[in-house]
Amino acid sequence: MTVRTSREIVTFTRPFYLSGIDEMQPAGPYTVETDEELLPGLSFPAYRRIASLIFLRSRRGGSVVEEIANIDPLELQAALERDASLHTLADYHSGYLDQNDGRRI
Repeated sequence: MTVRTSREIVTFTRPFYLSGIDEMQPAGPYTVETDEELLPGLSFPAYRRIASLIFLRSRRGGSVVEEIANIDPLELQAALERDASLHTLADYHSGYLDQNDGRRI
């Protein structure tokens, strides 16, 4: 079985929660690793996701990894979208952005 691993950095602007993680996590950058296996017997290369992991930092704000959690990538994507939309809505509601054309005022 051939497995490939990809790594990306995701950034939350606000604290967030994902199922499978005991506590609310602070805002900031997080490394996410995704493992995929090659599907056998096809005439072209195709992969299936088999695991997604998020590396959680130490509570003291350091860069040391304290825990690695297995996560649902669709839940992660939804959390990132919520984080982005909350930021946008908060800016509008605070009057930070002009609601008519999105210019900063």
